Amino acid sequence: MTPSQKRFFGTGLPGVDPATLRGKLIVIEGSDGSGRTTHINLLRDWLERSGYATAEVGLKRSMLVSGELEQAKQGNILGPLTLTLFYATDFADQLENKIIPALRSSFIVLADRYIYTMMARAIVRKLDPAWVKTIYNIALIPDAVFYLEVPPRVLAERIYRKGQLLDYWESGMDVAHSGDMYASFIRYQRQMVTEFKAMQKTYGFDVVNGNRSPRLVSKDLQAKIQGILGDGQG
Repeated sequence: MTPSQKRFFGTGLPGVDPATLRGKLIVIEGSDGSGRTTHINLLRDWLERSGYATAEVGLKRSMLVSGELEQAKQGNILGPLTLTLFYATDFADQLENKIIPALRSSFIVLADRYIYTMMARAIVRKLDPAWVKTIYNIALIPDAVFYLEVPPRVLAERIYRKGQLLDYWESGMDVAHSGDMYASFIRYQRQMVTEFKAMQKTYGFDVVNGNRSPRLVSKDLQAKIQGILGDGQG
């Protein structure tokens, strides 16, 4: 994608000319346990060894509200609307103060999740899909989006193998109809997969089989990204 082809989903940020954004925005999507963070780290190391400058963004990393959002989530009392607006604020701040400046400087921006996760979460929580899309009209369309697809039961197994507990929010316990967190996790993640499949048809991102060894997934991602970057160096 050349600088002149970059565009926003809707209105975009005031005063930002997409033609000045000479870097690349690459998004890795997927649930907890899908290997997102591992592959972000592998891609960063590979890109920097290849001579590209990189920057990283992700959920709850805004200097403006990330601390407050994390604190609010601890009480497990946030409603779907408040939760969605919190994440939208977190995203908007990173877009303005991290993503746009990095792209202007020709960086490769690696996003550990993007608006797709936030949209899917909101829609699964029964918020109006049209409204959800509207609040993310400011978002820049990425140069590439890779969704690491892993069956929900495998996700749970990976989380347990790492000695971790299932997350309240990633298990959809705020909208669950039972107190069984494992059953809620499986049901919620299946709903998320359904939403991602629907969004894949709309936005055309790349679904990657994440139920393979990290080495194979990494080779797959690198080959796809190399095609996007072409021969130019950062």
